[in-house]
Parts: sequence; C-alpha cells; structure tokens
Amino acid sequence: MSKTSGKTAKRSPEAQRARQIQTRQRQQAKTARSVHEARRDPSRRPVIVGVLVTVLAVTVLYLIYQGSQGKQNTATGGGSGFKHVAGQPGIGTAAPAFTLTSDTGKQVSLADFRGKNVLLYFQEGLSCQPCWDQIRDLEQNKAALTGAGVTEVVSITTDPATLIGQKVSDEKLSTPVLSDPDLAVSRAYQANSYGMMGDMRDGHSFILVGPDGTIRWRADYGGAPDYTMFLPTQKVLADLTAERIP
Repeated sequence: MSKTSGKTAKRSPEAQRARQIQTRQRQQAKTARSVHEARRDPSRRPVIVGVLVTVLAVTVLYLIYQGSQGKQNTATGGGSGFKHVAGQPGIGTAAPAFTLTSDTGKQVSLADFRGKNVLLYFQEGLSCQPCWDQIRDLEQNKAALTGAGVTEVVSITTDPATLIGQKVSDEKLSTPVLSDPDLAVSRAYQANSYGMMGDMRDGHSFILVGPDGTIRWRADYGGAPDYTMFLPTQKVLADLTAERIP
C-alpha cells in the first residue's frame, strides 16, 4: 500500500461511470448470445432463462453497490479538500465505552479520558505504513492539536497487542495504540466500514470525544473510491475546526 499525495487507489467519477458502462455492455452482449442460442435450440430455453435472470440480478446488485460507494464518500464539508463522511454513531451522540489492551500491555478505557478531549484514530494496522506515518505526523503537530483543544490522541486497530507493541517501538512512537482483535469496538463505532479490506479492518476514521463522553466531531476518510490513508494533521484540524460541535 503506497502513499501518493495522501491518497491511494483513487478512481475518478468518470472512471467509475466508464466501468459501469463496460459492465452493462458485457452483460448485454452475453444476453444477446443467450437469446440467439435459445432460438436455435428451444430445449435450452428454460436454462437460458435462468441464466438471464441471474445475470440481470448480478448486474442490478453491482450497480446498486457502485451507487452506494459513491454516496458513501460525499464530502461533509470542512476545509481539508479530502472527501469524508461522518458515520454512526455520529456527532452529538454518546461514544461507546471500551476497554482494550494497549501496545504496552496495559488496559486502557475510554473512561480514563473523562474530562478531556480525546481524539480516537481508527486505522488499518500493521500492513498500512501510511497509517503509522499519520500517527507520527500527529505527534509532530502536537502543539497544533493542543491549540485546537485536543488533549489526547489514541489509536485503535485490529492487530494483536504484541505485534502492535513491536511496530510502535520500531517506529519510535509514543501515542497509545490499542488492540481490537475481534473488532468489537470497531463495529461499535462502525469504523470498519471505510477500509480497503472490506469490513475486516478499520479504515481511516477520526472521532473526537468530548469531556462528557459525547462525540463532538467525526470524519471517516478511508472509504471508496479514494481510500485515503494519510492526510496532514493541518488538514485534519481544518475539518475538525469547521465541523465540530461545542
């Protein structure tokens, strides 16, 4: 997975439409061949009809999927220029409680940060180097985060705590990284809905939890078609400043 101007695997709307057109053309050609064969051999008509129904169903599901992916990445606003959505649980709702094992082997709970503004960063994990570069960039911009009212930053991913600990050590990072191997917390925050690996891993989601445990801001950047896995901290703060609630 590479990092190119903060985005990977970007596919423009024009490319998506071209792909959809190609898919429809292939299905139309297959349908035409099937009809021709049915006319030549009437005994095959029941089989051909079944094939046509299946092809039609697959085509419809494909188009629905493409449409939903496009809607998923409608920009919510802000000033970063990076497309994102605010998933659920959303801004203004209570943040789901959790206790997870950190890279140091300690148990860390959301309740530990009561009275503070904690920025949860859900990320893809060991296989995503841009995600670790993101943590480093956040650490290098700690003063800017503090100025924006962010007291703590905590990252959550799905790899085992021991492997996370080794990665944190190798990268010389100080941010707590928590292990969510069964995705219980990731699913509670629906952070595994925006990654390149389907729902098996998290995407690239930031969730600001206020002192009272309420979600004050949320931005899910990792969804199709852009699959953003890194953006400069200043861009994160641009969206946070524009979209957060008091």
